Parts: sequence; structure tokens; C-alpha cells
Amino acid sequence: MAAVDSVPVEAPTLGLPGLARALISAGKLGQKSAEDISRKAAANRTSFIAELTGSGSVSAADLAHTMSASFGAPLLDLDAIDVQRLPKGLLDTKICQAFRVVVLSKRNNRLIVATADPSDQQAAEKIKFATQMGVDWIISEYDKLSKMVEANATTATEAMDSIIGDDFEFDESTMETPSADDDAATSEVEDAPVVKFLHKMLLDAFTMRASDLHFEPYESTYRVRFRIDGELREIASPPIAIKDKLASRIKVISKMDISEKRVPQDGKMKLKVGPDRVIDFRVSTLPTLFGEKIVIRILDPSSAKLGIDALGYEADEKKRLLDAVQRPYGMVLVTGPTGSGKTVSLYTCLNILNKPGINISTAEDPSEINMPGVNQVNVNDKAGLTFAAALKSFLRQDPDVIMVGEIRDLETADIAIKAAQTGHMVLSTLHTNDAPTTLTRMRNMGIAPFNIASSVILITAQRLARRLCPNCKAPADIPHETLLEAGFKEEDVDGTWTPYRPVGCSMCNNGYKGRVGIYQVMPISEDIQRIILADGNAPEIARQAELEGVRSLRQSGLSKVRMGVTSLEEVLGCTNVS
Repeated sequence: MAAVDSVPVEAPTLGLPGLARALISAGKLGQKSAEDISRKAAANRTSFIAELTGSGSVSAADLAHTMSASFGAPLLDLDAIDVQRLPKGLLDTKICQAFRVVVLSKRNNRLIVATADPSDQQAAEKIKFATQMGVDWIISEYDKLSKMVEANATTATEAMDSIIGDDFEFDESTMETPSADDDAATSEVEDAPVVKFLHKMLLDAFTMRASDLHFEPYESTYRVRFRIDGELREIASPPIAIKDKLASRIKVISKMDISEKRVPQDGKMKLKVGPDRVIDFRVSTLPTLFGEKIVIRILDPSSAKLGIDALGYEADEKKRLLDAVQRPYGMVLVTGPTGSGKTVSLYTCLNILNKPGINISTAEDPSEINMPGVNQVNVNDKAGLTFAAALKSFLRQDPDVIMVGEIRDLETADIAIKAAQTGHMVLSTLHTNDAPTTLTRMRNMGIAPFNIASSVILITAQRLARRLCPNCKAPADIPHETLLEAGFKEEDVDGTWTPYRPVGCSMCNNGYKGRVGIYQVMPISEDIQRIILADGNAPEIARQAELEGVRSLRQSGLSKVRMGVTSLEEVLGCTNVS
């Protein structure tokens, strides 16, 4: 071992970085040597650790072992790490380069980060601020760490250049040119940091498979949240000063009035992310106490073209649905709360029916998915173009298939039912808890039992449950009684299958990755028609449906638990016992 300067225990070390003090305390470096290296680092504008390892005073391997022992942190040889499997996008590459750190994984709300200097509080605070997550250090050799950081930075830079270059741009045709009266606002719109920040947020949301972005101003803070797999997650806390500039930038791109900040507005914008890939966004603004809250919904047309198998229907449910939508006439209803995937289910059915010999018309508020070959209409209540008015017009346009975004009132319901009774296939949605209550809801709207029984041919109720991450899910030890209370039958809990629980890794979001549909697909049989005609209630319809083999939403969810697709907690959280 190299000779170490003789230094009294009480020697002042307060002017030295934490790394130097730790090395002196461990007897690996003398006081004078540490001070010399510190002066050289300042003169050369490099870090203490770079000057230390470059001078040969302490080897990278010896430094790593000393830091691991001094700080009680695990030691990791980066040669054993597959660079391609490291998580992407969790930390800005500039921070990684500046502090020579590599993100290894994410566990819950904490990042596992490789470093050679665990005493660097500035690095820890910078990472916490940038990611809004805690930091757990893993010690690695400085030279190997530097090589990995540079390799990752090169890859990330090339990827970003390919996106932000010619292939990453807003569709200028969607932008509105501000008038001369809006000079004050337009001066904010092209603010370079704001433009870059917005681009980064949209790109991050797309790569993280978010469905919505929330820009939320408060009295002294500003936050950005993404809805990922149905859950809102805080992503960034930019300075409060950018709120007005960011709102103006978004409103110009979305063809809104940038001078109007007192009333809600709606708009759309497009983002080109490749030579042949364009993503649509639906934008909504809302005046709040401290500025305009903006929510951006990501509309990915490819989601409607995944096919019915990707939605999570069981084989018997899929057959019932396909048999219904391919009939020449009748009404198919999709029910569920907002955000349960009703629109994707409807467009998946439309995609199946969308053939050259079929005339399809849709009325929505607004149209979320653009589908060539389908005549799509946005309703506009202020202009008098209501769902009912659009439906009346459709019937004069020689339609084969009609899709109504939502049946909200008796007039719309009456026209839709008449269309279904006169030789048209009608698809629509309602907001009800399950399939049986949909029929009683229609009865309460004032629709005659005969019209319901003679027009509705199938009802699908649905929810979206988060999928367990296949990379990290683990067997769950759930008591026998708990499984029975959840709705499993005694014969189901036979020990031939294993429930799983979420764990969390760098490839998922707290143990979940993506979502899967849970469905109750109920055809309207002759027996159910008789109950409707007799003005029966929802429990009577539900009992008959169960006799005919229709699973409730809870039972459908429990089957996904048996298959290991989702967790029991997730199913209990998104379904009722029925």
C-alpha cells in the first residue's frame, strides 16, 4: 500500500470534500496529499474524485472498497451489468454525466443509483429534485462507472437527436396564428426553455405509456402529473413562474384563444414522433384560483387496431360479442365508468365491421380515435348538433352501422332504439355499474320495456385492472378464508394455482405494467327478455344471466387472478361483489 502522510487525529479537514475526509479517516490518504489533490481539482476545474484516481494516489478498486466499508453501502462490479437492461429515462443524462452516476433500478419510490462517491450530497439532492424520488447508493469503481456513463450518454443523445430533430415536431397545420393584439402573449409562447420542457413532458408521457398529462398550478408550487396504468403519478415540479408561458404555448398549438383565461377551452394538437408516426392529443383548460390547469389526453389510434384478443376477453366472452356485432341489426351497449376503456372496445368492434361494403357513421363528444373509412361527427350542443340531431341525420344517410358516443337522454335513446329496430346495427355506451342495471337504467329513463327487449341484443360491462409485471411478480400468501370472502368457490381454492402479488422493478410501475380488461358480457336471451317485459328488476336479471353462464365483473376479475394476470387487491379495488 502506498505510504500515507502522518496526520494528527485532530487535523482540520473541514475544507475538504466528504470523500477526502472519509479517505483520511480510513487511513488511505494523508491530509497534505488530500489538500494538494483538492487544489489541483479546483485549478483544473475537475472533480476531486477524478483528480484523485487520475493521480494514482488511490486506485479505483481500492477507493470503491473503502467507500463501501466507510458508508456501509453495497459494492457492485459494473462488468456484471448488462447495459441494455438498465432502465431508460428515469434520470437526465446531463445529471448522470455531471455526477458520474448510473441508475440501476427503481424500487417503489426510490432509485438504486451506482456511484463512486456516496458522500456527494449535492448529487443526491439534484437527483431527488429531478426525479421526486429518494436515492439509495450502490458503490462502483470510478473508471468503470465513467465508461458506462459515457456509453449511456452517447446512446441517449443519439436517440434524442433522432426524435427532436426533423422527426419530432408539432403539426403546424393545427396551430393558430395569433393576432397582432396578442403581442404580449406571443412573446411568451416561443420561450425556448418552455418549449423544450413541453416537448420533454410530451415525449416522456408517450414513452412511459401515460394516458393523460396534468399541468397543475397552485399558490406557490406547480406540478406535472402523468396518469400511468390508471394511477396519477407526480413527474416534475417546474418553477411556478413558467405556468403562464406554458399555458400560452399549449393553447397556441391547440388552436385556442390565448387571450381568454376566464373560461374553460378545448382543443387538439398533433405531435410527429417519426417519419410515419403521428400522435394526437386532446387538450382541456380550466381556470383555477392560481392559474389555468391543463389536462392533455393522449389519443393513440393504434390502440383500436390491436384486435379483440389484446383487450383481455375470455374465449366465451369474445364469441358472444363477435356474434352480436356481426348481426344485421340490433343494439350493443358498452357500460362502465369514465376511463374504463369503453371507447377502445367500441372502436375495436368498428374496426372489425369496417369493410368496403359497410357504411359506418359515428357521433361523439368529441371523436377520440381517427379511423379511415368511418364517417365521424363531433357533436356541438351550442350549434344545435346534439346526439339526437346527429342520429336523425344519420338515418337519412343510408347507414349500416351507427355508433353513438353516449346515450344521455330519452330523445337520443328513442332514436337509437328505432334505428336498431329498423335494420341498423347500433353501438353505444351508458354509465352504469354492470350489465343488469343497464336495463333498469334504460327503464328509468322512460323507455318502454317492449322497446328495450326488442332492440338490445347484448350488454358489455367493463373495468380496467392493472396487469402484474411479468418480470417481478411474486407468489402471494393469501389465507384460504380471504379467497373465499373475495368470491372464490370452495372447489376453486384447490391448491392447483398460485395467486401473485406486485413487487416493483425498473421495468414497471410499482409492480404493475399495462392494464387488462375485466368484462361481463351478457346477451339478451329470451328468458331475460321475458323478465324485461314483466318489468323485472336488476337482481332478477342478474340471477337469470348467471344461470345462463354469464360471469359477473367480480367473477371475471377472479379468473384473471387465477391466471396470474393481476392481483387480488386490484380486482377487489375495481369490482363490487355481485
